[in-house]
Amino acid sequence: MTLTASHSPHAPKVYGPYSQAVTVGDLVYTSGQLPLDPQSMEVVAGGIREQARQVLANLRAVLQAAGSDFDRVVKTTLYLVDLADFDALNEVYAQEFGDHRPARSTVEVSRLPRGVRVEIDAVATR
Repeated sequence: MTLTASHSPHAPKVYGPYSQAVTVGDLVYTSGQLPLDPQSMEVVAGGIREQARQVLANLRAVLQAAGSDFDRVVKTTLYLVDLADFDALNEVYAQEFGDHRPARSTVEVSRLPRGVRVEIDAVATR
C-alpha cells in the first residue's frame, strides 16, 4: 500500500520530522495537534476551552486536507496535562463533534510541547 502525507496551510506547520497526516488506503492517521495559531505559530491565549477549540480547528483542517472530516473520525486520543480539565474539554469536544461519537482515549501526561494543556490526534476514514 502507498503511504501519502498531507499538509494543510490552515493548521500549524510541523516543526519536526513528521507529517500532519498520513493516509494509507482509506485510513487517515493524524499527528497530534496543539493549540497553535496557524499564522503566528503561537499558543492561543486563554484556558483549556480556548486551547481545545484551537486544537480541534487545527485537527479539522488536517483531516480536510486529507479528504476527511470529523464525521469520519473513528478514534481520537486526547492528552491532558491535568485531568481536572476533562469536563471543560468534553464540553468543547461535544460541540465540535455533534452527534458523532468516535472511540476515544484520554491520557494525563506530565508535559506537552510549548507548555500547552491539550493535544489531540485522530484516526479517520476518507
